[in-house]
Amino acid sequence: MLVPITRSKFEELVPILAMGVQYKYCWGKWSDFLRRMIISIAAVSLTYAFLRFLSPDDVEWQAPVPMVIAGLYWWWEPIVLASRRNWQFRQFPYSGFWRGEVLDLYVTDDLIGERETVDKKGNLVIIEDIETRLHLEVGDETGFSTEVSVPLKKAYKGISRGQIVEMVVMSYRPDLSSFAKVSDVYIPDLNLWLSDYPCLRRDAFIATSQRLDEDY
Repeated sequence: MLVPITRSKFEELVPILAMGVQYKYCWGKWSDFLRRMIISIAAVSLTYAFLRFLSPDDVEWQAPVPMVIAGLYWWWEPIVLASRRNWQFRQFPYSGFWRGEVLDLYVTDDLIGERETVDKKGNLVIIEDIETRLHLEVGDETGFSTEVSVPLKKAYKGISRGQIVEMVVMSYRPDLSSFAKVSDVYIPDLNLWLSDYPCLRRDAFIATSQRLDEDY
């Protein structure tokens, strides 16, 4: 099933500013936090030095606001990152609610990066970063199918072929004859979300799904 949704509904489903779950996603790991803190400290020092250079006599009252903004970089960077990701979804002019089923699923170990280090003997060693991912092929009665790939989690153990899946599809075409991007995948039977990045406002999506069930 594919049902076009209005622009206002789409913008409700994909907010322009970061939601809590998106902020948490973009917060990253402990190393990301440390990186942001280092940048924050450096930014405060550079901001103060720059303002002191521009106006040595007035730096005391000019500095607080820009220094606070620079010092809070560790906090607001995830908001900017998530909002930028949301914009990448919101740039598509047309969208629709899509419902299909799981056609196939399989697991792979994917290379996501490489790191260089030195062992105890001084030899250069390349360490490969491997991520186990779940690949989900979904499709509908029209013959449309696409594959969604997400990091594997224990919560995904209950997924099986034939289960109903729902998502939002985005397109440059008003008739939605081709999809340029798809959202998180929702499996109603398991009340389970699959996503690499949680772009949807989930309560609004579930409400939309229930409303469409009543209408169709």
